[in-house]
Amino acid sequence: MIKSGAMLGRRQLLSSLSLSLVLAVAGTLVACGPSNEAKHASVKPGPLPDGGEWNGVYFSPQFGYLHLVSDNKSANGAWRTAAGDAWGELAGECDGDLLRYQWTERKIGAIGADATKKGHGYFKYTIPKVGEPHKIVGEWGLDESDAGNPWEAVKQTRMEPKPESVKPDEVEGRTNVGGWDDSEEKAPDSSDDSTSQ
Repeated sequence: MIKSGAMLGRRQLLSSLSLSLVLAVAGTLVACGPSNEAKHASVKPGPLPDGGEWNGVYFSPQFGYLHLVSDNKSANGAWRTAAGDAWGELAGECDGDLLRYQWTERKIGAIGADATKKGHGYFKYTIPKVGEPHKIVGEWGLDESDAGNPWEAVKQTRMEPKPESVKPDEVEGRTNVGGWDDSEEKAPDSSDDSTSQ
């Protein structure tokens, strides 16, 4: 009987410890889980660096080429992710070296709630050292947030921004896409009549 009482005590202790551990982990997950509170970056504008110009094409390994058209007062741009699975557009106001923008990104070929995401963000225009490439460094957030996710890109030299170039064919109304079965032979062209001599 003493043995079974000791075993019962151990089981209760282990059961109590297991429950405590489960509750602690659950509490941690709730505390670290997503919050509905918008995140806002506290960044202040400064002067645009000498030789700096927002207009241009910027490359990021994650977001691909961002084509930004700007007069240094406002900016509009578009990008297609480096993976090619999504494309987006942004528009915002420039204040010296700070660009605050709203963005929308669409997954190519997707339908439904996950097909489109929206949010806000900001970029700071920087020139690390004289002779080094210009960069934009900032963050983006979902919905009303403008922070939480980094976005850094290097300005490309000798590339003119063409935002329409990153949009999928369907968006631009291009119709020179192949059919579902491109293996069909085409009808002979009348100008290529090799039988008449």
